[in-house]
Amino acid sequence: MISIRIAGTCDAAAIAAIYSYYVEETAISFEYEAPDEEEMARRIAGNGGFPFLVAEDDGMIVGYAYAHPFSSRAAYFRSVEVTIYLDKDRSGRGYGKALYEELEKRLKAMDITNLYAIVMYPENKESIAFHERMGYRIVGILNGCGEKFGRLWSVAYMEKII
Repeated sequence: MISIRIAGTCDAAAIAAIYSYYVEETAISFEYEAPDEEEMARRIAGNGGFPFLVAEDDGMIVGYAYAHPFSSRAAYFRSVEVTIYLDKDRSGRGYGKALYEELEKRLKAMDITNLYAIVMYPENKESIAFHERMGYRIVGILNGCGEKFGRLWSVAYMEKII
């Protein structure tokens, strides 16, 4: 059974383990080095009051999602960037939908209106399709903006108004 809850620093090892695959084995994350448990605990604790959620199935963390400010400029106070990662072997089971629905509920309660996801484009077809099913639409493409594994990658900015 899926349960969604606020992440704590005690979840840092499991979250770091999920994320490390995407950093080390894919260009989906533009980080070069996977954060360790200590760094992930800092990120969880330092999320500035924005939701950082984990999905559990039978007590095992199978994914996480969080929001953080879209920009440091004051006028963007109703806009956030959202991020989601699932255990590489757990997609297609409803975890992502459950995480995003809870994240959106919490963000709406904070008077957040604009959600932005940055997704590798066009290669990350699964994430693009997931975001579209969740009500996001592509509002811009940044061509060749990130370099990883010796090549340039593009990203799509996807937006949802809640």
